[in-house]
Amino acid sequence: MPRNERLAGIAAALVLVIGMGFGRFAFTGLYPLMVGDGQISVEGGSYAASANYAGYLIGALLLGLVTGAAGRKLCAFSAIATVASLAALGLPLPEWLIVTVRGFAGVFSAVAMVAASHWLIHERGHHDGAPALFAGVGIGILVSAEIIAAGDLLALQSPAIWLVLAAAALALTIVTLFLQRRVDGSKPATVPHAADGDASTSLGAARLVLIYGLAGFGYIITATYLPLLVRTSFESVDPLHIWAVFGLGAVPSCFFWHRLHRRLGTGKSLVANLLVQAVGVGLPVIHMPAASIASALLVGGTFMGTVTIAMPAARKIAAKARFNILAVMTASYGVGQIVGPLVTNALYRQSHSFDASLLIASAALFIAALISMK
Repeated sequence: MPRNERLAGIAAALVLVIGMGFGRFAFTGLYPLMVGDGQISVEGGSYAASANYAGYLIGALLLGLVTGAAGRKLCAFSAIATVASLAALGLPLPEWLIVTVRGFAGVFSAVAMVAASHWLIHERGHHDGAPALFAGVGIGILVSAEIIAAGDLLALQSPAIWLVLAAAALALTIVTLFLQRRVDGSKPATVPHAADGDASTSLGAARLVLIYGLAGFGYIITATYLPLLVRTSFESVDPLHIWAVFGLGAVPSCFFWHRLHRRLGTGKSLVANLLVQAVGVGLPVIHMPAASIASALLVGGTFMGTVTIAMPAARKIAAKARFNILAVMTASYGVGQIVGPLVTNALYRQSHSFDASLLIASAALFIAALISMK
């Protein structure tokens, strides 16, 4: 692969480190600290999570109406706006305003995901760059989690940690903008596109949309509440390191599931992905530290894999579908992510436990795996 295209892959991944790893998922790591510091309540955090996922859905749908915008400019906008949203949470805001900021942060995350994908794959012609691109999400989760852990070790309050995250994101933004400018200074290279093998899908558009929506609901409860669940269950375990394991699992997973998709096709690879994910989501109900670590590794190692498998499959049948399948799948996944925290909050109010929510989410993933079978 030409050096310029390697730099392009790094730059695109950094856009997702900022917009997704920091802008979207750093909240999960900081959620327990925000509750402990009185910055937000458990219920308020659930609303903030749902607002973020609603913002992501709105942002993705709005971008479908935008035509002709340069991917690099949208990447710059998402990164700078994300830095501003991180810094805003370092201010003494009332809970309703925190929820609002998280909603806008969701919009910026969607812009990051769509813009980075468009710039790398369509504008640069780097068709096999998706695994490296999506690995940026896991890297962002890992790095932001360790920054939060360091801030907690230094006894910083959660608003101060948000400001540290904003400063780190700003530094990464400067590097990203420099790399993208350098890469765009030369012509896109022709990167050989690997053959897909048996990567076709016989699932059909409707089934793929349903599977994707169930996957969005299934993973999001772990991705929102895992550190809070660990903190309330095990005083001896640092939840931030568990969350870092989640990100660590996501980094190589995109490459693994991409390769498996090429070898086995959409149906079989989705079945394997969703079954492993279902087991991971349900493990914390055992209430053992080892189970929480295994959950972080299994869910972290599969949730971006679902995207890596499902979205290319959707692109292949987009011409045959009677509707815009990419937009509908994004909406389905987004609805699942919005509903997850709301269901969890309602059940938590009754039982003060996350067990029922985790079992429901695990069941949703098992059903999605069954639907994926031929």
